[in-house]
Amino acid sequence: MVVALRYVWPLLLCSPCLLIQIPEELMEPPVITEQSPRRLVVFPTDDISLKCEASGKPEVQFRWTRDGVHFKPKEELGVTVYQSPHSGSFTITGNNSNFAQRFQGIYRCFASNKLGTAMSHEIRLMAEGAPKWPKETVKPVEVEEGESVVLPCHPPPSAEPLRIYWMNSKILHIKQDERVTMGQNGNLYFANVLTSDNHSDYICHAHFPGTRTIIQKEPIDLRVKATNSMIDRKPRLLFPTNSSSHLVALQGQPLVLECIAEGFPTPTIKWLRPSGPMPADRVTYQNHNKTLQLLKVGEEDDGEYRCLAENSLGSARHAYYVTVEAAPYWLHKPQSHLYGPGETARLDCQVQGRPQPEVTWRINGIPMEELAKDQKYRIQRGALILSNAQPSDTMVTQCEARNRHGLLLANAYIYVVQLPAKILTADNQTYMAVQGSTAYLLCKAFGAPVPSVQWLDEDGTTVLQDERFFPYANGTLGIRDLQANDTGRYFCLAANDQNNVTIVANLKVKDATQITQGPRSAIEKKGSRVTFTCQASFDPSLQPSITWRGDGRDLQELGDSDKYFIEHGRLVIHSLDYSDQGNYSCVASTELDVVESRAQLLVVGLTLLGPFNPGPVPRLVLSDLHLLTQSQVRVSWSPAEDHNAPIEKYDIEFEDKEMAPEKWYSLGKVPGNQTSTTLKLSPYVHYTFRVTAINKYGPGEPSPVSETVVTPEAAPEKNPVDVKGEGNETTNMVITWKPLRWMDWNAPQVQYRVQWRPQGTRGPWQEQIVSDPFLVVSNTSTFVPYEIKVQAVNSQGKGPEPQVTIGYSGEDYPQAIPELEGIEILNSSAVLVTWRPVDLAQVKGHLRGYNVTYWREGSQRKHSKRHIHKDHVVVPANTTSVILSGLRPYSSYHLEVQAFNGRGLGPASEFTFSTPEGVPGHPEALHLECQSNTSLLLRWQPPLSHNGVLTGYVLSYHPLDEGGKGQLSFNLRDPELRTHNLTDLSPHLRYRFQLQATTKEGPGEAIVREGGTMALSGISDFGNISATAGENYSVVSWVPKEGQCNFRFHILFKALGEEKGGASLSPQYVSYNQSSYTQWDLQPDTDYEIHLFKERMFRHQMAVKTNGTGRVRLPPAGFATEGWFIGFVSAIILLLLVLLILCFIKRSKGGKYSVKDKEDTQVDSEARPMKDETFGEYSDNEEKAFGSSQPSLNGDIKPLGSDDSLADYGGSVDVQFNEDGSFIGQYSGKKEKEAAGGNDSSGATSPINPAVALE
Repeated sequence: MVVALRYVWPLLLCSPCLLIQIPEELMEPPVITEQSPRRLVVFPTDDISLKCEASGKPEVQFRWTRDGVHFKPKEELGVTVYQSPHSGSFTITGNNSNFAQRFQGIYRCFASNKLGTAMSHEIRLMAEGAPKWPKETVKPVEVEEGESVVLPCHPPPSAEPLRIYWMNSKILHIKQDERVTMGQNGNLYFANVLTSDNHSDYICHAHFPGTRTIIQKEPIDLRVKATNSMIDRKPRLLFPTNSSSHLVALQGQPLVLECIAEGFPTPTIKWLRPSGPMPADRVTYQNHNKTLQLLKVGEEDDGEYRCLAENSLGSARHAYYVTVEAAPYWLHKPQSHLYGPGETARLDCQVQGRPQPEVTWRINGIPMEELAKDQKYRIQRGALILSNAQPSDTMVTQCEARNRHGLLLANAYIYVVQLPAKILTADNQTYMAVQGSTAYLLCKAFGAPVPSVQWLDEDGTTVLQDERFFPYANGTLGIRDLQANDTGRYFCLAANDQNNVTIVANLKVKDATQITQGPRSAIEKKGSRVTFTCQASFDPSLQPSITWRGDGRDLQELGDSDKYFIEHGRLVIHSLDYSDQGNYSCVASTELDVVESRAQLLVVGLTLLGPFNPGPVPRLVLSDLHLLTQSQVRVSWSPAEDHNAPIEKYDIEFEDKEMAPEKWYSLGKVPGNQTSTTLKLSPYVHYTFRVTAINKYGPGEPSPVSETVVTPEAAPEKNPVDVKGEGNETTNMVITWKPLRWMDWNAPQVQYRVQWRPQGTRGPWQEQIVSDPFLVVSNTSTFVPYEIKVQAVNSQGKGPEPQVTIGYSGEDYPQAIPELEGIEILNSSAVLVTWRPVDLAQVKGHLRGYNVTYWREGSQRKHSKRHIHKDHVVVPANTTSVILSGLRPYSSYHLEVQAFNGRGLGPASEFTFSTPEGVPGHPEALHLECQSNTSLLLRWQPPLSHNGVLTGYVLSYHPLDEGGKGQLSFNLRDPELRTHNLTDLSPHLRYRFQLQATTKEGPGEAIVREGGTMALSGISDFGNISATAGENYSVVSWVPKEGQCNFRFHILFKALGEEKGGASLSPQYVSYNQSSYTQWDLQPDTDYEIHLFKERMFRHQMAVKTNGTGRVRLPPAGFATEGWFIGFVSAIILLLLVLLILCFIKRSKGGKYSVKDKEDTQVDSEARPMKDETFGEYSDNEEKAFGSSQPSLNGDIKPLGSDDSLADYGGSVDVQFNEDGSFIGQYSGKKEKEAAGGNDSSGATSPINPAVALE
């Protein structure tokens, strides 16, 4: 017989129990096959059915116990026992409602034959009568508005879980929210009552699923007394009432924790776990966060859980201490076994639980302690061990584990039998498989003792030396990764102490099927066709087959339809539609193996948005319009074409053409397989709907719009958010909030009820109703906290009770002066400034931080008179120190620290400090000048930043081609030095020169130059030298040669003309690096010869001619052209001009006059005092005032430095300047006020309008 392993190998990998399958000719111990559940609840109208079925040979006999006492069902009235050879079940039929009560108890079934007794688990039978609510007189519950109340339910007890509902007399559910909640115990809790809660028909309904009965409690009349002012109060827990409690949670079961609080405003509930985070994948929050449910509790969930109830006035909390325990569960369940004579039998029974279960053993249903002591078995570490087993020791054992949470029971038999080894698998079977697969050769053996199984090859050696061969416990041999040379015969040898038997298994390994060219994925347009091709190779001895599948189903040519064409490994699909897209597979197969190659087909259509986006939703319908009174409506639509990808969701949008035309808002999204939904709408909105399909490529085109529906008006359901109270003046508070969106108005218009009162007072609220999103509260004290509430109101009523927000009236400028603790010098460019925190009472507002201002007054050697630049650092309010970095070393600094609030800066604390010396900056402008072939002259300028007292310079140099070796360095001790001559240099090397300035802190940054001597630079080369001329000048230009060191030379201009030798100008000393030289004082229209000399050596000669019409003979020079004479004449002219101006001003003023004379004398319009100007303040007309009414300058005003200072005009002077030194303040003082005589004085005393006679 040939076995194709492709089809049989899944049947071979059975459990080891195949080795103890009992042959039909042997007896079989009893085994319980079916029994009733551990807990059985029956009701008056139910029949009682207790099941117990078992298998065994010879036939099994059944007996029952009830509460540990023998129970005979056949002898009980009304009991029917099933007449079946394998059943001990019976049914009790009652004739009255109380019959079940007689049969309550714990039942157990025993099934026995001559090999032993099996036992069922305990079956607890519970009888429950019809539920009834005890009669009671329910008194009305009276409570004042804002207080809390609990309406009790107290349903009758039940063995089965029941469901509680609170409804009114119209069978409508009582609406529950954060304020009104039903607890797990069925009671209805009100965190605070409103007048709208005033009803006389609060009814608790209890649903008993077992009896399919719903009973109701007497209605409760809740009477709410209205009040003008509801008193705020912090939260208090209504359930649980104590501060902590301990709970036991069962492993694997859900844990439910509950916290219900009262208070006004309504508290919110939070859940915390101090020992770590909540298990997010198993925890859910229900009942408006009042209930925490934890699924599948484990040992890691042991610990503390806290609930926190909060509102604006405080909080209340409760701690649940949870201990996780567990009913017994198996670690190792005992299993039935066959044993041969003389073997040692062992049954392991290991259980776990919390608390640790108690384990007991029974033999044939009899507890161990009731058996004789001289038995051969023993209990050791949870295992029952039977040594030297014999056929007479055959038994059925029971291991039972129990703790307070449950009971476990396992029956396992020890069957001692003596049988010779026998192989149940047929001999000389042939197995076929393909290369690379796994073969399974069967060898099912049976015997007692259990025979051992070996697999041998044709040479009689074990096959397990090859790691590809592996045995199973049931005797099967597996061979993985088959190769062609594995073909052959294999021998299975089964042996025990009585005999051994052998069978032969033949294995043939075939070539594996391979797809050499598979179909390729395609994207085709709707209405076109697509062709898939497939080629494969097969074993020549096997029957090949190529088929096609589409999305897992076989494809065939369909009668007269030309949809599919299949031939010779080709699949053609005509007239493509969206329904044709999917996965298409080429399946190449033989009787031994199957291979598959897959391709994907996408069918696309053309849309405005793209070929892959969904099509438009074709149809949209509104229904259940009667639900509009409840602000609901049902929307249905036809599905859109998905084109090339499944529709993932539908987006439902609406437009309100009255309030926001042509603007669409999303109401939500539903799954793509849904085509209708009921929408929860907002009151008073003009709804027009549309639906858009969305797939992974994006949205499609929207559906046509629906008809317009309008929801009825209602009171607001929301209040404004972002409520703030801040003053913009010292005596007011501006209350602002984010106004409600129009869709939350619930009416045509909305207003806001604003309430406020000083924080900490229990007085009445002040309130005002406004339409704008702000309210200005005037006549407040400076920076006082207020409690603020903002509530939305419309024509239908008020919104929910608002949360309390704390705001503040206006701030004033701080009066606190930060007290400096010290300044720590960190280094030459950084200091640490610290100060004490300011008194918050003196801040007059919210302390926003500190402003640290500092500026450099100059070097420690001299103070700068230049423009002062001030730097600022803003420090947070909780910080009282700052590091000022980037400072100039060896400098004096001025420091100011000011506290600031939202109003501005307070007074400053001032301090001065100096930074220590640092290293200087790099020297400026290092030049190299060639002196000879072995010497260079270095010229430089001192550093711009001394950063201390210069002590000299450090000069270092080394040849470039020696990599820094042979570097020479020496100190130049004279800080005033500007040049240095280097000698004994190599004429053929280039050098790198490095110059550093030094202070006592060391050398600073270096300036680096490279160059060589004159010999290295070669003969002085002027490059492209040229000369241009004007009428009386000439410009000589040249390009310095690259690598040429600097040198100085002479330029001589010599005029060529009639006179012998011509006239020459004085030679000029010029630097080579300056690139050009301009010679002035040349004669027009004259030829000049230009000579260049270096060290008395002639270097270059050229000619140039000036422009002009003729030469001008210059007269001999006289004293009138000398500079000293021109300066003397200019000074005399300037002095005469000043004297004339002073005389003119003297005449215009008319001499001395007193204040009284000035007031009585008629003055011209430009000399009138400034009108309505603040005393002593500069105005935009100050230039005009100086120009028209300035006193004479002939000595009447004392010169700067005399004892007549600015203080004489005002008593004290308070002058402020900007960072650039400009005037920004005003003069003030006691003398000014006395002279002014009030703001309406006609002549304010000021530096430009003196109130005393000018001497």
